[in-house]
Amino acid sequence: MRVTWLGHATVCIELGGATLLTDPLLRWRLGHLTRRAPAVDLDALARIDAVLLSHVHRDHLDLPSLRQLPDAVPVVAPRGAAAMLGAREAVELDVGEWVEVAGVKVMATPAVHEVRRGRRFVPAIGYTIADRTYFAGDTDVFPEMESMGTLELALIPVWGWGPSLGEGHLDPRRAAEALRLLRPRVAVPIHWGTYFPAHLGLRGHHRLRDPPLEFAREAAELAPDVEVRVLRPGESLDLEGEDA
Repeated sequence: MRVTWLGHATVCIELGGATLLTDPLLRWRLGHLTRRAPAVDLDALARIDAVLLSHVHRDHLDLPSLRQLPDAVPVVAPRGAAAMLGAREAVELDVGEWVEVAGVKVMATPAVHEVRRGRRFVPAIGYTIADRTYFAGDTDVFPEMESMGTLELALIPVWGWGPSLGEGHLDPRRAAEALRLLRPRVAVPIHWGTYFPAHLGLRGHHRLRDPPLEFAREAAELAPDVEVRVLRPGESLDLEGEDA
């Protein structure tokens, strides 16, 4: 299994012959947010088997980013999201439902994150992949995390895109509390250090760098048996080897 964190909640997961891309956000600018990480190498995404969409907030469902992927790539999404995807093939899932992608089981998991886009309310979900990898999307802690099974890897959001967080998100401490329930072998913090409001300037802000370090410290206290691996945008982790 190999994962490459591309920034924000966008992760390329290669597992069991399938290549999956989560919540693609590939642009330099999204509304008032500017990208503070290197550009994504789109050539490396030419062989994606499916996109896994956790919810329809604009920093997770970004239609211009989806259009940068091959037209034939389908999207797995929460129930009600397909109408927002235009002509692209979509498979909608409720919590507990699953679909097979290139021979790999992808199951929808709960998420605690209220989502509205325009007049539409579409529930948020997370995913387990091959019963080994958990992608949380955006969520707060919920009790069912304790019954996810034996996980090799958890991709855990630890912040957002600004100097503060709203409800339904994990900060470093809450993310460490989630680890205590999930008990994966390895955790990779995501959803940090990639986009930031343009009006706050181009110089580094501590919230662009501190969340994963705070998360690692909190995890050492609350979930000491979990190995935390902090990746930079574009960096890969091979769970059968060392960092790429």
